[in-house]
Amino acid sequence: MNIQFSPEKLKEVNELISHYPEGKQKSALIPILHIAQGEFGGWLDAPVMDYIADMLKLLPIEVYEVATFYSMLNTKPVGTYVFEVCRTGPCMLNGSDDIIDYIKNKLGINEGETTPDGLFTLKPAECLGACGYAPMMQLGKHYKEHLTRDKVDAIIDECRKNAASKN
Repeated sequence: MNIQFSPEKLKEVNELISHYPEGKQKSALIPILHIAQGEFGGWLDAPVMDYIADMLKLLPIEVYEVATFYSMLNTKPVGTYVFEVCRTGPCMLNGSDDIIDYIKNKLGINEGETTPDGLFTLKPAECLGACGYAPMMQLGKHYKEHLTRDKVDAIIDECRKNAASKN
C-alpha cells in the first residue's frame, strides 16, 4: 500500500515544514501527526509514521516516541467518537471515575477499547485544562462539561443519531 497525503494535505504539510530551517523540521512533527491522523483513518500505524519520518528526515523511532506519548494521538484504531474523559484531580473529585464507570457499563467496553460497531472509544485523559467544568471530557474538538449520567446518555444518543444520518 502506497501511503501518501492527498494533494491538499501535502500542501498543508509542506507549508508547515517551510516554517522551520533545515535540520529543524522535527518542530513540525506534532501538527503533521494531527494531519496524518485525520487523513489516514483516525489513527497512526507504523507505515504512516515511517512515511512522516522519511518526510521530516527523522528516524522512525523519533516519530513513534512522540505518537505514543501524547494521548490525543492514536496508535491503534479508534471509534468514530472518542470519549476522552479527564481523570485528574479536580475531575476525579467531581465524579469523573463514576462517569468513566458509567460509560464503560453503558457501552460495554473498558478504557482503551472500542465498541463492536466501531462507533465509540473510551480513553481516559490527563488534565484537559477545564477544571472549573469538572467532570468533563473531550469529544473531538469539543468539550463536554459538568458531566452527569443524563448528559452522557444525551451525548451517546446524539452521536448515534449523527452516525445514522451519515449512512
